[in-house]
Amino acid sequence: MLRDEQLSILRDICQSIAFADDRQGKMGQLIADGYVMKDGDLFELTAKGITAVEEHAAALGESDATSTPSYRLI
Repeated sequence: MLRDEQLSILRDICQSIAFADDRQGKMGQLIADGYVMKDGDLFELTAKGITAVEEHAAALGESDATSTPSYRLI
C-alpha cells in the first residue's frame, strides 16, 4: 500500500506539477515498484501508477459520500 507522500508524488506527476529535488529521491522506489517510469528528464505514470491515483481518488469520494454530515439542511 502506498503512503500519502507517495500518492502525493504520483498525483503531482499526473498533473505535470514539478516538485522539489528532495522528493526526487523518493522516485527510485516508485520506479522500482512499477508506478513511475522515467522518460528522459521527465517522469510519467505507468498504468499501475494511474490506477493507484484513480483508486485513491475513488476511495476519498466514497468516504465523502458515505459520511453523515453533522448538520441538516431544512
